[in-house]
Amino acid sequence: MAIRRIGQIFVDLGFINDDQLELLLEEQHSNRPDMLLGKVAEEMNLITDDQVAQALAEQLNMQAISLADVVIPPEVLGYVTEPMAQLYRICPISFRDGTLVVAMCDPQKLSIVDELRNFLGYEIRSVVATERDIKVALDRYYAASTDSVENVINQMENDEELAAAAELIGREGPIDLTSVEALADSAPVRKLLNMVLLLAIKDHASDLHFEPFENEFKIRIKADGVLYEMVPPPRHLAFAITTRIKVMANLDIAERRLPQDGRIELTVGGHPVDLRVAVLPTMFGESVVMRVLDRSVVKLDLNAVGMDQDILTDFRKVIGKPNGIVLVTGPTGSGKTTTLYSALSELNHIEDKLITTEDPIEYDIDGIIQVPIDHSIGNSFAACLRSILRQDPDRILVGEIRDLETAEIAVQASLTGHMVFSTLHTNDAPSTITRMKDMGVQPFLITATVEAILAQRLVRRVCQRCKEEQRPTTEMLFDVGLTPDAIVGKKFFKGRGCEACNNTGYKGRVGLFELMIMNDELRDMIVQNASTDELRNSAVSYGMITLRDNGLEKCYLGTTTLEEVIRETVVDA
Repeated sequence: MAIRRIGQIFVDLGFINDDQLELLLEEQHSNRPDMLLGKVAEEMNLITDDQVAQALAEQLNMQAISLADVVIPPEVLGYVTEPMAQLYRICPISFRDGTLVVAMCDPQKLSIVDELRNFLGYEIRSVVATERDIKVALDRYYAASTDSVENVINQMENDEELAAAAELIGREGPIDLTSVEALADSAPVRKLLNMVLLLAIKDHASDLHFEPFENEFKIRIKADGVLYEMVPPPRHLAFAITTRIKVMANLDIAERRLPQDGRIELTVGGHPVDLRVAVLPTMFGESVVMRVLDRSVVKLDLNAVGMDQDILTDFRKVIGKPNGIVLVTGPTGSGKTTTLYSALSELNHIEDKLITTEDPIEYDIDGIIQVPIDHSIGNSFAACLRSILRQDPDRILVGEIRDLETAEIAVQASLTGHMVFSTLHTNDAPSTITRMKDMGVQPFLITATVEAILAQRLVRRVCQRCKEEQRPTTEMLFDVGLTPDAIVGKKFFKGRGCEACNNTGYKGRVGLFELMIMNDELRDMIVQNASTDELRNSAVSYGMITLRDNGLEKCYLGTTTLEEVIRETVVDA
């Protein structure tokens, strides 16, 4: 049966008449197309929030309640943590026979129920309440909440049943898989992991590390490129926590001797989050690293990656060429993929065919054919690239050039009229040439195909709330090759540390870039086997700004600190 429109329900329930509905629809269409009709009606003072809740309940065949009339038992509140309740704007009301009843103000968002079911592991039944009621209830019930990771860990340490079950499973000998699954599925383990995941996603963390040692089990979160340690859970629960992660990632919980890779797909607050899970057997148990790919955080726009205007203009000219190879280099986690995706998004026109081959595919872009690599069935970069060339592409992205075979096919693709984008792991732009020669690519093929090499790093941004001027020490200046006379009139900044930046002095990251565009002189030098230093000096003489100089410019602008530039770049020879 078709769901009745909410506007018609307002009329049927006698809240407004047909003329008011027409006015309401006209206002939404003309001035507030992104706003829900109920919100528009509230803002126009045609109906109240209680009436909107009643209409939603009628539309979705649900019950509408007033939370002011409900007394929620403390044990029911324990099923949903405060961060989760605030994120989804819900309030748990009762729990019976494995079903949790929650009040929500967005019942039309059906995905919320699925997400809660995945996170909590219970059947969810929803009732409708007003946004105002939910807010008052959360303030009332969670105001004195002690729901933090530390408190959950303290409760786990004092849980004798949990400790006994973990000790039983931790003994030598065969493992009872039923007991393992029961332990991994227990409420405290589930609750801790949910809190850690939500905290990491909320703080825009890039990685989560679960590390077993002889006497402790560490959880560390990487945010803005730096690892921060959380309060460690009890050592005896290491196995339960890693098993819970393996269950969520659909990995083999009985296999503890071999590395395993998997993924967890979540939808948090209405946007998809991918967690790439890598499990590694170690001396004291399994170490797990989860890479967080939150697509709502990454903006695939070349204007947003942090390039200076001159570098951005030159880079745009290069990527617009009809054929050639453009390489982006840097260590793991330096934003290479984001830069390349941003370039592809800009080139994604209806008249061009773009194909990518990646391991794994990180961001899904409409209009681009994306092919995942699978080494287990022999689908390598090289094999995939051969097939891609038969798909009539205009531009190709190869996730990474790892070997001579892939490099040679990329060169052939470029020589036959395709634009090829790829990444390499090198320290700077000039050393990429040496790396390609080491792979076995002939110098004359490098000069015939490579159009530009972009090296990049990510440094932390100074927190704008607690930014203050810094006087660099002589040692710091020496580390970046500067003298006190060279910085006369220049200002340096650092973050003092505040609540907004977790007392680190940094908030967010920005890229440092070094763009080496090939010209006739550089090509001649490559054929003559010039050294990396000679190539760098020649490129600088033609206007290339090195990573270190780009970092210093961002220091003078107050974007980052001298310590960050020293940490991420090397002195130019």
